[in-house]
Amino acid sequence: MQSLAEGLRLPTNGLDYTILAIYFVVVLGIGFAARASVKTSLDFFLSGRSLPAWVTGLAFVAANLGATEILGMAATGAQYGVAVVHWYWIGAIPAMVFLGLVMMPFYYRSKVRSVPEFLLQRFDASAHLLSSALFAFAAILIAGVNLYALSIVVEALLGWPQWVAIVVAGLFVLAYITVGGLSSAIYNEVLQFFVILAALIPLVVLGLKRVGGWGALSDDLEAAHGHNYLSAWGGTGIGQGNPLGANWLTIILGLGFVLSFGYWTTNFAEVQRALSAKNLSAAQRTPLIAAFPKMFIVFLVMIPGLVAAALVPKIGTPGSDLTYNDAIPYLMQELLPNGVLGIAVTGLLAAFMAGMAANVSSFNTVFTYDIWSKYVKKGQPDAYYLRFGRLITAIGVLASIGTAFIASSFSNIMGYLQTLFSFFNVPMFVVFVIGMFWKRASMKSGVWGLLAGTTAAMVNYFWIYKQGVVSIPTDQGANFVSAIVGFAAGAIVMVVVTLFTAPKPEAELAGLVYGTVSPGLEEPPAEGDGAWYRRPALLGWGAVVLAALCYLPYSL
Repeated sequence: MQSLAEGLRLPTNGLDYTILAIYFVVVLGIGFAARASVKTSLDFFLSGRSLPAWVTGLAFVAANLGATEILGMAATGAQYGVAVVHWYWIGAIPAMVFLGLVMMPFYYRSKVRSVPEFLLQRFDASAHLLSSALFAFAAILIAGVNLYALSIVVEALLGWPQWVAIVVAGLFVLAYITVGGLSSAIYNEVLQFFVILAALIPLVVLGLKRVGGWGALSDDLEAAHGHNYLSAWGGTGIGQGNPLGANWLTIILGLGFVLSFGYWTTNFAEVQRALSAKNLSAAQRTPLIAAFPKMFIVFLVMIPGLVAAALVPKIGTPGSDLTYNDAIPYLMQELLPNGVLGIAVTGLLAAFMAGMAANVSSFNTVFTYDIWSKYVKKGQPDAYYLRFGRLITAIGVLASIGTAFIASSFSNIMGYLQTLFSFFNVPMFVVFVIGMFWKRASMKSGVWGLLAGTTAAMVNYFWIYKQGVVSIPTDQGANFVSAIVGFAAGAIVMVVVTLFTAPKPEAELAGLVYGTVSPGLEEPPAEGDGAWYRRPALLGWGAVVLAALCYLPYSL
């Protein structure tokens, strides 16, 4: 397993460890406090659908802001420059708005307890079982990435052996999720969101001070890497060269549409937070509220990556001991005094736990509700599924420890994550979007679309790209292409299968296809939800316009 550079050891002292210990005590305290509210399986898996929008909104963005996001996006900034903004302004905000305005009404009104369960209602049991299995497998792989990210950081920064870091942290997350369920995970994610900000803001401020400010940083990087390194769209014309190795078409279609919408609208680790909201309005506002901090978080991960690239010009190359993943730990070592260092280390651990908890809590829900209760042990008392949910949580954590080793073959862990998303989220998205907007899509088209999309994305990446059949400059560029291929293959197969198989009876599509409403599932707005500042359309379009304006300084 890869490690961070051997010389990255932080001078932590008693103050730093005290801050870390206080944080762990608070997290466990939240877990035990949440236990009192866990009476049923719905409480355990979906917080009883009782949480306010501001809590679920912050948890929504914190669940995404894991250690892989912090280390991976800083690594992406160091490797590709300002192009990292694409993952936020075009690769997140539009999809988050689409989730809130278009898809959440379908999810919430149908009373589904998971994303795959929606496919059961729209298509059939085969699509449901396949999507459940694919999602559960992907959730364990992604949780393993968080474990790997944590282990290399803790080993390098604190000197703990890697296996100790993995086991201790895994057991800690297991403890507070098993005790308090999703409520524990969500309330801890709200806390973790602010701890992560407290860790990253000093790195940005002190990093810019070290290099002489943004102007001096820009001059150094342009001299070393060229103008396109500091331009979001520079060199993205078809046939032109840029650090990202992708053109405007693959960025917009591959990242901005297929990968982005596939991740944000069908990834249950995120959608689960919105489903735990207290009503439909709060569920819709969950991703919309999250969109505003999300669009500015890019500066907290991009700038450290750029500063590291300026301070270590050969970072990530054979001529340097530092990989791109070392950007954040290197700056922590170089810039932070004790006390602040303790907050930063705590922030990284908080980020790890937020990311892993999101995937483990979504895994236990899908495995319990969508696989075990529907195909293995049907009709058991609710108390049985509550006990089984806690058991499968432990199994999921143990499995994540094993998958952590797979992530070690990637020098940029964000590249690995994007590869997983192109394999698993994109095919699910094409089935969702066609099923939601095309009433004729047949019951059998769902499972064949999933199979075709997943297979095509894997073939494109492992055979066409990795074997050199088609030359693509970078792994990220290959991920964008794989996503487009997977989406196109899934869509084509769904259309073809639909032409030869029976559609679902129209009476069973009420509330599942755009333009239809299921009788009896409408709910009156809660008191205060009619206020202008709570209107989902205003929040959503405001986020899209603001994200577009953010591009202007980086598009020259």
